Amino acid sequence: MILVTGATGTIGSEVVRQLAARGEKVRALTRAPEKALFPEGVEAARGHHADRASVEAAMTGAEIAFLVGVFGPDDGGHDRGLVEAARAAGVRRIVKLSGIGAGNPAVGPVGTWHVPGEQAVRDSELEWTILRPSAFATNTLGWAASLRAGSPVPNTSGDGGQGVVDPRDVSEVAVAALLDAGHSGRTYTLTGPEVLSVPDQAAVLAETLGRPVEVRGLSSAEARAYLLGLGYSHTFVAASEISREFVREGGNEVVTDDVREVLGRPARTFREWAQDHRAAFGEG
Repeated sequence: MILVTGATGTIGSEVVRQLAARGEKVRALTRAPEKALFPEGVEAARGHHADRASVEAAMTGAEIAFLVGVFGPDDGGHDRGLVEAARAAGVRRIVKLSGIGAGNPAVGPVGTWHVPGEQAVRDSELEWTILRPSAFATNTLGWAASLRAGSPVPNTSGDGGQGVVDPRDVSEVAVAALLDAGHSGRTYTLTGPEVLSVPDQAAVLAETLGRPVEVRGLSSAEARAYLLGLGYSHTFVAASEISREFVREGGNEVVTDDVREVLGRPARTFREWAQDHRAAFGEG
């Protein structure tokens, strides 16, 4: 049995789909099983990373677990709790989804959020793998409404680039690590094949969609107001300001070959992702 936490999220849902397609026995942890659409044969379990009792119940009988826990500054203890629950349930292998720059002081508070969970993983005495993906290509889906309205897309990171990664690649690496003990003891930094800024991504989308995609740079104050408007907390927005500046100054202009090392093929490009998701931006 493989338990997937965060099973309806960007990465977790794809991990569930890929495991099910391989015929693996999968249990998917979600807050609302009645609303989730999982592949046939997947067992849905009600719970959340912050509800320790539900996590412990979901871990029962699992041998392998995909751990998705941290969502903000107050979740480090719950992240450790996922690992502790896995050990107590007799899970033998864990794969933790972390984030690029975890533990790097230059990233600011955001860089510390995954540290408790990562340390718990390394101290667990289980087979473990840690995945540190860069910015997801799917982040640009947040621009869809602006593009449909003909409005400029917001840019909070200036000309700073990132190794934008296709979440499908992250999920494939996760599945490989879940199924193959040969990845144990490894920390993979997962990126796409090139560094791209927000204007670079906008240019790719413009070519893909066949229409202009304008970009509007936001000042720090405008970026704070924009993120608060999206529903992020004041604590989150304040903490992320340092990480946004880190990106603006080129601190996250990192490209690795870890996707190729694990999957035996190059990482997908942002252009490939954009072509495959044209419909999300109003293109058939």
